[in-house]
Amino acid sequence: MSTTWNGDQVAPLFGYLGAASALVFSCFGAAYGTAKSGVGIASMGVMRPELVMKSIVPVVMAGVLGIYGLIIAVIISTNINQTADKAYYFFDGYAHFAAGLACGLAGLGAGMAIGIVGDAGVRANAQQPKLFVGMILILIFAEALALYGLIVGIILASKATTAAPMSNP
Repeated sequence: MSTTWNGDQVAPLFGYLGAASALVFSCFGAAYGTAKSGVGIASMGVMRPELVMKSIVPVVMAGVLGIYGLIIAVIISTNINQTADKAYYFFDGYAHFAAGLACGLAGLGAGMAIGIVGDAGVRANAQQPKLFVGMILILIFAEALALYGLIVGIILASKATTAAPMSNP
């Protein structure tokens, strides 16, 4: 085992910030989507309690956003391995940071969209049942935004292991 330190000693900070960003922002989106949709379900359930279970779809879709952030956070945190034998460079840290932000902010945006559509959609569905399919389609497209962030996050996180040391002139 070598006694010299390879890599950048501060670089893991960016990797861990990426992991935290993925989880925190995705969970903010999931929480907002769940809360906003839940308010709509509660309001609609007073007049049409038989539709409550049918209207739970936005809450489930919002909860999935937190899972996306968890997946990226686990991928990032398991790849941060700074030892004397295995270097972790700024390139790796920045790639992990970007992966976390991509997934987390996409999850936050999708959660906001799911919450707003879910709230209005379940209330409208209580008055006009023909709107249910339209609401589901809009929710699917909002969920797809978070899925795009997850895919980009996985691609960026996989680039982190390709760093090489800079040569000194």
